[in-house]
Amino acid sequence: MKDIENQARPAATVVIVRDRPQGPPDILMMERSRSMAFAGGALVFPGGAVDEGDRALAAAFARGLEPDDAAARVAAIRETLEESGMGIGFVTPPEPDLLAAMRRALAEGAGLGALVETHRLELALDALLPFTRWLPNFKPARIFDTRFYLAKAPDGQEASVDATENTRLFWSGARATLARCEAGEGFAIFPTRRNLERLAQFDTFDALAAHAAATPPEKVVPWIEDRDGVPYLCIPTHLGYPITCEPLKTAAN
Repeated sequence: MKDIENQARPAATVVIVRDRPQGPPDILMMERSRSMAFAGGALVFPGGAVDEGDRALAAAFARGLEPDDAAARVAAIRETLEESGMGIGFVTPPEPDLLAAMRRALAEGAGLGALVETHRLELALDALLPFTRWLPNFKPARIFDTRFYLAKAPDGQEASVDATENTRLFWSGARATLARCEAGEGFAIFPTRRNLERLAQFDTFDALAAHAAATPPEKVVPWIEDRDGVPYLCIPTHLGYPITCEPLKTAAN
């Protein structure tokens, strides 16, 4: 296990939740470009790998958070801005024009730390709530140790594709996204499906946040288990997931 953890690249993803007056909350989903080496064409939450700039910026705003956790939260903020144009995790959300300018600057190679300093912004890392942490380890060339966070969608902000890493964005309830996949209108890899099923149990952001607070984000490491001659991909049963195994032949991880 330690060897796998040492090989894994730290990453972060964020479930951005927008409550609705009627019905379950919407969640921001994106369809990855089919040219992407990892999960090409899949429906995913915004996110990506942690880089050294994230670690440097996290040190200024950690406020007692464990350094790797703080860096992952910064990565989630940066990746969300790059991929969707939304500004989560700021003490005062930047105005739309500034968000657009920052997104362009990131695409051109600027660091988030420099942009935060230039525009005198302040990060609120506690606005991202720990939800879970996954370490799928079946593809040695691409092992990610991914921390998942919850965040409330900022008021008055809209998401748009970056046309590089993603080709489509949409807001959808967790159940509705799962139904899209069942209908062949998209597909989600094993961790995303399991997390959508878990998210689908709750009808508001506050209910989700309470559930997350009561369920420590223990690292989820799937394993293969033989059941009556059929291999299944499985996860622990005590972490809040309503479905904890799936036949390996249908589970893309």
